[in-house]
Amino acid sequence: MKKIRLVLPLALLPIAALAACSSTATAADAERREIRELLDRSHITALVDRLGHALDEGAFEDFRQIYTADASATTPGGMAQGVDAMIAQAGRSHSADKKVQHFISNVIVDLRGDTAAVSANLLATFAPVVEGTLTEPKYTLGEIYSFDAVRTAEGWRLSRIRSTPQWAIGTRF
Repeated sequence: MKKIRLVLPLALLPIAALAACSSTATAADAERREIRELLDRSHITALVDRLGHALDEGAFEDFRQIYTADASATTPGGMAQGVDAMIAQAGRSHSADKKVQHFISNVIVDLRGDTAAVSANLLATFAPVVEGTLTEPKYTLGEIYSFDAVRTAEGWRLSRIRSTPQWAIGTRF
């Protein structure tokens, strides 16, 4: 009996080592998943930031690197299906006679594997363009943005945008 008590801990040593390796592997896997999730959230948030920049700068061709080819949009500017229609819609809503600034905040990304639901707040401020003069804004719109995002071969892209107006100040021109 005494020999069994002495040998038993030695016999259990390989099992303990396996358990330690298994928990280390599990911890490493969890860390890798967490890092991937952080990167995914960062990439999706960057798309939303790039969208605001493209709208402000009138760089609507950048939509091709932000949206999927078959993306859809429902905004105060209308409905559009496909990135080409979205580019045309943005051109109509953001014409050269006005400057627009988009302030996008509180981006929330709900990851679901290779897709994500995204929400954000938007303030869009419109001011008339008068050559060489800063003008005061004539219209400010508060909206809730809702996006769908999907992981593609080129990386994350937005596949749907819906903006829901919450309030407005001034007169849209």
